[in-house]
Amino acid sequence: MAQISPTVTQACAAFLKSLAEERYYDAHEDLEALWFPRRFEQDDEVKLWKGFINAAVSFELIKKGRPKPSETPWRTYLKYVALLEGLGPEHKHIYVTMMHFIELQRGKLCPIL
Repeated sequence: MAQISPTVTQACAAFLKSLAEERYYDAHEDLEALWFPRRFEQDDEVKLWKGFINAAVSFELIKKGRPKPSETPWRTYLKYVALLEGLGPEHKHIYVTMMHFIELQRGKLCPIL
């Protein structure tokens, strides 16, 4: 049976819910379902999803007591979230919400950084 990919709205809502519940691995999986089938595309929106996934990976590493290794996926997030500015309006409001929530989570997890 073929697996059906979630819509952007569904995947992003699931991602935010998982982040809010501090289920960072699940947040990664929520967006990977959207990103994985399109991972080879040279599309800024697809790259942005990769950035959001890396933010979740960074948070999971922090949660596991590995703050130093969490820096690499965090840098990847920062690289790709910069693409948000050039995206069209279709899902931009969702992505801006995700970016703000991610930055709030980062502040909670790493208040000194």
